[in-house]
Amino acid sequence: MTEIPEDEKVRRLIYEEQRPWGKFRSYPHNLASSLKIITVNPGGLLSLQYHRRRNEYWVILDAGLEITLGEKTWQPRPGEEIFIPAGTPHRLKGLGPAPARVMELWLGNSGEDDIVRLEDIYGRD
Repeated sequence: MTEIPEDEKVRRLIYEEQRPWGKFRSYPHNLASSLKIITVNPGGLLSLQYHRRRNEYWVILDAGLEITLGEKTWQPRPGEEIFIPAGTPHRLKGLGPAPARVMELWLGNSGEDDIVRLEDIYGRD
């Protein structure tokens, strides 16, 4: 039997329902140890980092971001959803003229101490 990849397991738990006014999407908050809205200022650059104990699931809320995930770098569209496996280097950069936001779910028992910084322009470890 083929094992289902972690990203597919999460995507299967996302529920979407159509309504007369549009739709809503419900994310698997019961699996999340944290849910954040990250705001990146124009020119802001988060550290290149990875996590040992958690996967992350990002939903892009605004235009004006650049994402690095492993070896790939791109400018995501608002509404794009991205799975970040534990151990995968990633970062966000603010490119636009205004702050841009990402909704981040932590999947796995983790805390702020689960950040392994590989590069950081602000001098943090």
